[in-house]
Amino acid sequence: MIKDTVKKDVSEVAVDSKRYFQGVGRRKTSVASVRLHSSPKTAFVINDKDLPTYFPTAELQLIANDAFTKAKIAAKFKVSAMISGGGIHSQAEALRHGIARALLVYDAELRKNLKKEGFLKRDPRAKERRKFGLKKARKSPQWSKR
Repeated sequence: MIKDTVKKDVSEVAVDSKRYFQGVGRRKTSVASVRLHSSPKTAFVINDKDLPTYFPTAELQLIANDAFTKAKIAAKFKVSAMISGGGIHSQAEALRHGIARALLVYDAELRKNLKKEGFLKRDPRAKERRKFGLKKARKSPQWSKR
């Protein structure tokens, strides 16, 4: 029996005895579909790779773990995520956004801490489109008097 409660990009699904909390995170053009499985210790599987392999720098690994550290939940979940689009930094931030949304499904009391840190809001900044007659979004061609 499948119990499925969906509320705009977040859901809690119980399939037999396997229970997980799901959230979708976005940043620029990156989309991260995140599932948190109950586990005795924290482990990451991102696109079938572990965390240090997928995010090689310590800064990116810190961004991915931020939602857990700010919510003060350590060593409780196995994270499995599918991430696509964008660059590696925006993928890390999309993962953080997805984890924060999934943690809300797990426990609504965490909302205050996560919201204060800004992890629940999708960062709306994206690349501005190029305009006709300009070289880039705002850069104009060099002006010459004659």
